[in-house]
Amino acid sequence: MIENYGYIRVSSQEQNEYRQLLAMHQRVPRENIFMDKLSGKDFNRPQYKRMVKKLRAGDLLYILSIDRLGRNYEEIQNQWRVLTKEIGVDVCVIDMPLLDTRQGRDLMGTFIADLVLQILSFVAQNERENIRRRQEEGIAAARARGVRFGRPARETPEDFVRLVAAWEQKKITVGEIVDQCGISEATFFRRLRELRLDGGVRR
Repeated sequence: MIENYGYIRVSSQEQNEYRQLLAMHQRVPRENIFMDKLSGKDFNRPQYKRMVKKLRAGDLLYILSIDRLGRNYEEIQNQWRVLTKEIGVDVCVIDMPLLDTRQGRDLMGTFIADLVLQILSFVAQNERENIRRRQEEGIAAARARGVRFGRPARETPEDFVRLVAAWEQKKITVGEIVDQCGISEATFFRRLRELRLDGGVRR
């Protein structure tokens, strides 16, 4: 029996998939909707792979827009070929009626659809690269302003120098120091190096 399927992708847990879900619920049974919350850089996505295993020749796959399928030019082309040629499903891109393999099956229709697919695949990858470049530029600008990324560094305890002196006199172990300070051994030795470079502890 021919089935309708829907595929939804958002790039992160924070992104809202509501618009895609709304479009799918109008066309696809709930149990046939598959969603990944992952980057579109490749097709190594669990729900996408699970869906592809279920697809059979003659089935119809809905996606809202080509960039929801992916954002890598070559891989979009390859997956489109796998879906439409190797498996034999029809694909309907809801936001782009020209990309509906049920329509325009003659030579001219196929040519136009292939051309549109190439253009939109290029645009999808180009936008991904632009997003990544803007992120890198934003991070670089933030670092130039002194913004620090990652976990905030723990403050060095006020009696750290005293504890280090006691450790050098073998009155206390590194394990006891890290327990008291709530830091790792690696952090202890890094702080020790910094302290010695500042001249706060004799060698």
